[in-house]
Amino acid sequence: MASLTSSTRTLLLVLCSLLALVLPSAAEKKLETNSLNACQANSGFTASLFNLRYTPSKNSIDVNISAVSTIEARVEFDVTISAYGYQFYSLVIDPCKFDLAGFCPMVSGNLDDPFSLNVDPSTASLVPGIAYTFPDIDAKVKIYINATSGAMAGQSVACLEANVSNGQTVDLIGVKWASAIVAGLALVSSALLSGLGHSNAASHVAATALALTGYFQSQAMVGLVGIPLPPVVQSWTQDFQWSLGIVNVGFLQNIFTWYQRSTGGTAARIIDTLGSVSVEVQKRSEPLLAPSLSLFKRAEAIMPRSLTQHASSLMKRGNIKTDYGSYIVYGIQRVAFRADIETTNLFVTSIVSFYVVMAFTAIIIGLFKGACELAAKARWIKGDTFLDFRNGWITILKGILFRITLIGYAPVTILSLWEFTQRDSAAEVLLAVFFLLYVNIGLFWASYKLIRIAHRSVVLHRNPAYILFSDPQTLNKWGFLYIQFRASAYYFIVPVLGYTVLKSFFIAFAQNAGTVQAIALLLIEAGALITASVLRPWMDKKINSFNIAICAVNFINAIFLLIFTKVFDQPDIVTGVVGVVLWVLNAATTLILLLLIIISTAIVFFTDNPDGRYKFMADDRTSFMKSQSQLATTGELDALAMTARGEKAGYGTTITPTVHK
Repeated sequence: MASLTSSTRTLLLVLCSLLALVLPSAAEKKLETNSLNACQANSGFTASLFNLRYTPSKNSIDVNISAVSTIEARVEFDVTISAYGYQFYSLVIDPCKFDLAGFCPMVSGNLDDPFSLNVDPSTASLVPGIAYTFPDIDAKVKIYINATSGAMAGQSVACLEANVSNGQTVDLIGVKWASAIVAGLALVSSALLSGLGHSNAASHVAATALALTGYFQSQAMVGLVGIPLPPVVQSWTQDFQWSLGIVNVGFLQNIFTWYQRSTGGTAARIIDTLGSVSVEVQKRSEPLLAPSLSLFKRAEAIMPRSLTQHASSLMKRGNIKTDYGSYIVYGIQRVAFRADIETTNLFVTSIVSFYVVMAFTAIIIGLFKGACELAAKARWIKGDTFLDFRNGWITILKGILFRITLIGYAPVTILSLWEFTQRDSAAEVLLAVFFLLYVNIGLFWASYKLIRIAHRSVVLHRNPAYILFSDPQTLNKWGFLYIQFRASAYYFIVPVLGYTVLKSFFIAFAQNAGTVQAIALLLIEAGALITASVLRPWMDKKINSFNIAICAVNFINAIFLLIFTKVFDQPDIVTGVVGVVLWVLNAATTLILLLLIIISTAIVFFTDNPDGRYKFMADDRTSFMKSQSQLATTGELDALAMTARGEKAGYGTTITPTVHK
């Protein structure tokens, strides 16, 4: 054991010296890796735990490792170093020439001994300066241990791979907060403008805010795919997982874990056991996942019994792939791990996040209604301020809750479908069935109601906009479905929902088939781009351009995902470069869209006539959008107006006399 420990330290010293050639550096130059991964089937040297940090300024390497060797033969090490798929350094090391004790020949045994090593200071000068500052650098060292004697002579008996990081990343809390705050304020601004009677400006702001939120969700969905993604893509897409309700709140995670266990499930403990188990974030091809299953079976004999039972239960669910005690996470699991959320808590986390938002929204709306009434009675505000909201706040609240349901439609659908493949507990599967039916039946039923109302308006008035925009009850309750589209394209919400359902099915059910997933998403995004470009269904030219640009970027992202599957058998350097291009493209697009919505919303609020800043729609919606307070002051006049429009009760219109004191 002592011999193995000494020889392993020598090997690690060589490994870390070579890694220093590609290590990034920041204010504090460092190299770190959290897993030493087996990269071939039947590898004779594996590590269930490997934490390494190299600090050039201190000339030291701190290592915490738990490994097993089954090799007993003379060997040589074939070492390659690459960055962004470009292999720029390689060498072959004969341990006998370097007098590496324990490796001439290699001996079998266990290693579980943290240690530190000193490194030659001259090594730091070999590191390129840009490598220390570029975020999410994609660098790795691969070592093949080849036997030179015995029955396995001339063959590789082990393969080890370490992905290294410089600690710099684009997964930043500032990006998360900035994007969330801008999208939230835009939605709130549209509500305030609507309450103040500026319906035209409110419609434009709401349309851009919804499009921006949809774009954030599309970027987040890129991170959910079961395709190996470059580190920078993983980090960038992680910035927008909040838009899918994937938000880590400590005490809630404890509640979710308790709930799952109390309903018969087995909670994952990956986050809790990072101090004793390594987790490999998938960057390998799909065929290598299958060999890891056989490796896991052989590893059971050397793993602690409690860990073996836990890993076995996870394997039965297909939740986490295990390689000699170290776990592999990919796709949706990868997102959960990077968010420090146990994979078995992810579904409930997303669901609860959205419905907590709905609950808080309902409370805020109720408090605002009470505050308005109090202010009106105390004459702090004019009697007609927010009058439409005060008279129909229940209907407005229903419309707002429906809008939040629409925003949460994609994540609820994706994760509910995914839960069927995970079966975290019987109660959670039941919740998945309930919420999947709830959002789909609710939104498609609302779409059916919308189509009926629009059809009736066409029959009576030869214009779908008439009832859709003249009836405040219809507009406030169902407007979230159609207000962002031109009146003649009111039906376009149905293709939007269908587009979301298709993406959800492939993201949720094709986690183990990355190529199928990529091709399907490419076809879906191509169809969305063509449809948006040809029909141009949104309310005006600017909103159409805004959405078509988003569809174009989503289509390009889908092409990049197909490239990441290596279906074209391209060199690794192409994959690395494409990952950086995806990040740059989406970062630039996000910045431009954020600036556009910030500037346009700010200008609206500092303009005396917000509605005048936008052209009135050619569908005459503005002429129909009359304030309920201007139409009548009594219930009889309201009824007379309805009769004149040819309307009947039963379409969500309730006659409520308005009495002014």
